[in-house]
Amino acid sequence: MPRVPSQGGAAGGDRGRVPGTSGAPTARGEHTHSELPIPRPRPVVQRASVRGQILDALRTALVTGELTPGAVYSAPALGERFGVSATPVREAMQQLALEGAVEVVPNRGFRVVERGARELAELAEVRALIEVPVMLRLARTVPAERWAELRPLAEATVRAASTGCRATYAESDRTFHRAVLSLCGNDQLVQVADDLHRRAQWPLVSATRPSVRGHADLIADAAEHTALLDALIAGELEVVRSLVGEHFAGASGG
Repeated sequence: MPRVPSQGGAAGGDRGRVPGTSGAPTARGEHTHSELPIPRPRPVVQRASVRGQILDALRTALVTGELTPGAVYSAPALGERFGVSATPVREAMQQLALEGAVEVVPNRGFRVVERGARELAELAEVRALIEVPVMLRLARTVPAERWAELRPLAEATVRAASTGCRATYAESDRTFHRAVLSLCGNDQLVQVADDLHRRAQWPLVSATRPSVRGHADLIADAAEHTALLDALIAGELEVVRSLVGEHFAGASGG
């Protein structure tokens, strides 16, 4: 996994104190003259920035299978790999625990959750229950020109699929689906659907090793986006219904 660039001491925090205080060490880089030091950003802002980068990197590692399902990872060890302290890693992992990607192992770290085909099928079913009715309703109400505006996003999924990079495709895939669902004007629905979508992108686990979607699967999935958009622009409701059903049926196959 890549090392996260340093953010002005966010990993370890600024241990210096304001010059002139009793017994206080001088922060590195500060003058010892009588002028007041320039105020610095609060470390919590920097730490949040690093935590966000770590969270993105960990999510990418989950999608690609670099974080092995069933394996336990400690925050200090991951911090070494990223070039940061254990604190932002631990905070990012706790967020992933809330999302169901990992589980806390006391005194050891975090175990990547193992998922089977049944769980993936259940996620696809729940996503279909939420997204299919919304898409069909939007197909009847949204004008063709609004659908045409989403063409660049659909084409972006095709380009991402062609790279074969699962993390790149996962992000573009969710971006397209979010854009479609956002037309319904229900932010809560979009948030719930996006969370389910993210969970559906984590790799499965077989008896011996993780399994991930292959290059051909990504290309076929992206092609369904452009076909769906073509049908929405043309107002072909039956084609939309068929394509949406096939899209989620394919998602359950991993």
